[in-house]
Amino acid sequence: MSDAAGVPARRGSALPARWKITAWIMLTTLLLLVVVLVTARNLLLRDVNVRANGDVAQEAEEFRTFASEGVDPTTTQPFVSVERLLEVYLARQSAGTGEVMFGVVGDSVLTQPGVVVPTVLAPGSPILATVVGSAEPAGVLDTDIGEMRWGHVVIDDATGRAGTFVVTAFTGANRDLVDRTMRTMAMVGAVGLLLTTGIAYLVAGRILAPVRTVRTVAAEIGETDLTARVPVHGRDDIADLAETFNAMLDRLEQAYTTQRQFIDDAGHELRTPITIVRGHLELMSEDPEERRRTLALVDSELARMGRIVSDLLMLAKAERPDFVVPAPVDAAQLVLDIESKVQTLGDRQWLLMQVAEGSCVLDAQRVTQAMVQLAANAVGHTEDGSRIRLGSTFHDDGDARRLSLWIADDGPGVRPEDAPVIFDRFQRGSPADRTSQAARSGAGLGLAIVRAIADAHGGSAWVRSVHGEGATFGLDLPAPGHSRRSDTGPTSTTDDALTKEIR
Repeated sequence: MSDAAGVPARRGSALPARWKITAWIMLTTLLLLVVVLVTARNLLLRDVNVRANGDVAQEAEEFRTFASEGVDPTTTQPFVSVERLLEVYLARQSAGTGEVMFGVVGDSVLTQPGVVVPTVLAPGSPILATVVGSAEPAGVLDTDIGEMRWGHVVIDDATGRAGTFVVTAFTGANRDLVDRTMRTMAMVGAVGLLLTTGIAYLVAGRILAPVRTVRTVAAEIGETDLTARVPVHGRDDIADLAETFNAMLDRLEQAYTTQRQFIDDAGHELRTPITIVRGHLELMSEDPEERRRTLALVDSELARMGRIVSDLLMLAKAERPDFVVPAPVDAAQLVLDIESKVQTLGDRQWLLMQVAEGSCVLDAQRVTQAMVQLAANAVGHTEDGSRIRLGSTFHDDGDARRLSLWIADDGPGVRPEDAPVIFDRFQRGSPADRTSQAARSGAGLGLAIVRAIADAHGGSAWVRSVHGEGATFGLDLPAPGHSRRSDTGPTSTTDDALTKEIR
């Protein structure tokens, strides 16, 4: 489902995440508070009933013991009448809260001194008749003044006159106390709920602060500015989110930079040949010879444009993680293959000075491409018949091992001010150093490709030169998996000074 502009409609609640978290905490706390209050009330009411039943049972048992073992205090003899027994016993008892004890003999009700029997238990009342006439020793009745738990003991005297001892416990007062306690707990819980809500709101705000920062950073990112990053604090899930977001921004910035650089480089370098082609085509005359020369120039410029585009695409691919595909390689065979390929680049004296023997892990195709580019660069800066030397060697640096490949020529060398930037894009050295048409027509991307290949391997590209005395270009690459045997010595005439320099 989408709106008129084609943007997918947003579903779900519009409530901010901070309030959602707070609401869920409030709801959970409220449910927990309700469960606690209900459970506590039930337990307290159960305790009230248990204590009332215990009090009734205790009083009934005490009366049975007194009836069987007690004596009349005035005669020190066993009781001869049930009335006297009830009067003495009731006079000695102290009723607890909610308790009422009395005796029933015939239609008379004997009470404790100073105690008034509740109306619901007055002589002739239905409840009193139910209690006295019940065949059960105890029970529970609902009355106008609340629940009543009762127990009775039936006794008789020597004359056969019967009487009943009745003990009752009204639980209304204790139940009211429980209700007051629960109301107090509910008010305290409500205050605690409000306090919990405030704390939850503050904590949710602190937890979501990095998320708001991510949103702010995302809103600040413009079409041409991808430098903003989210501050990372701690090591929790939110910090992981911030790091992941920053890593995504790094990838986007790198992709944008690569794309922008490609566009800038293409526009910078292709502008000249396009201008040349357009100018000559506009001025081309009808003379066949001049047309031939113009078309030849146009063809040359178009070929140069094709090489520039290919080099730019190569540099763009260098930013991809699969630009190099390392695999086990025999270093000696790699150098021999490179030596055989560079032989066709020009009429030079190609001298293989040193061969490193052993295996290592690298992308042989990319390394060959870089070395061929260095060889072509050497050919472009030397005359026919000049010597160009190449070789390779392993270096041990503690646990790290490196493979160095190099090519040296006798050309004009590199000026000191050009050496730091010679591997940058569109850098072709000073005009005095360019001695051939091949050098002058280059786009200045060859050495940049060499450095990109070295960087993709985790290594480096380097140059050593004394201006006017030639130059040595090379690659210094990590050699994981290196199983070294020995380096083969020079296979052709050796230049001792050069051998010392590159070692």
